[in-house]
Amino acid sequence: MLPGIDNALIVRLLDLVGIGVFALSGALMAVRLRQTLITACFFALVTGVGGGSVRDLLIGAPVFWVQDGAIAAVCIAIAFVVWITHERWWEGQLLEWADAVGLAAYAVFGTAKALAWGVPPVPALLMGVITGCVGGTIRDILAGVPSIIVRPEIYVTAAALASGLFLVLLWLGAGTPVAAVVGASAGFLLRGAAIRWSLALPAYRGPRESR
Repeated sequence: MLPGIDNALIVRLLDLVGIGVFALSGALMAVRLRQTLITACFFALVTGVGGGSVRDLLIGAPVFWVQDGAIAAVCIAIAFVVWITHERWWEGQLLEWADAVGLAAYAVFGTAKALAWGVPPVPALLMGVITGCVGGTIRDILAGVPSIIVRPEIYVTAAALASGLFLVLLWLGAGTPVAAVVGASAGFLLRGAAIRWSLALPAYRGPRESR
């Protein structure tokens, strides 16, 4: 463990970062679609808490944001800030980069929470992927745009890297803070590289037709 860093604190920070940046990406999507403030708030909320809600239902935990009213308030506040600020603040690939941060942080947090609830390592890794990917998927479905997970672009792979590396480092005795920071950083770097250089996995082409 790093001196002065509490395990619960680093995991909590990852949770808040994931929720905040996913809420930001949801609000940005609504604003780009020229939606109302209410729709922006709704997009921010479902994107921020979607993955974590599915995870909690699967592992039998109380749905986190229902137990903590501040989380919904933060998502709505983020949407309000995005909606009232000038559009030039949110131009370019900010949505993609915000989503990358949330993906990496939330994947690690989801895995850590699943482990804390007694889930074995492999299912815990999958809980991390679900936590990192489902919120963005819900956002895209609501917006009527093709979801990132049905494109060959590297996305789920980055979440799996973050969760998997976190688990490996824990197994090697690195401690939660180090494992969490390294795992999240690796997932973010892989997703960032995919955004920067349009990296993608090979798509299925099927067997060649006989001539």
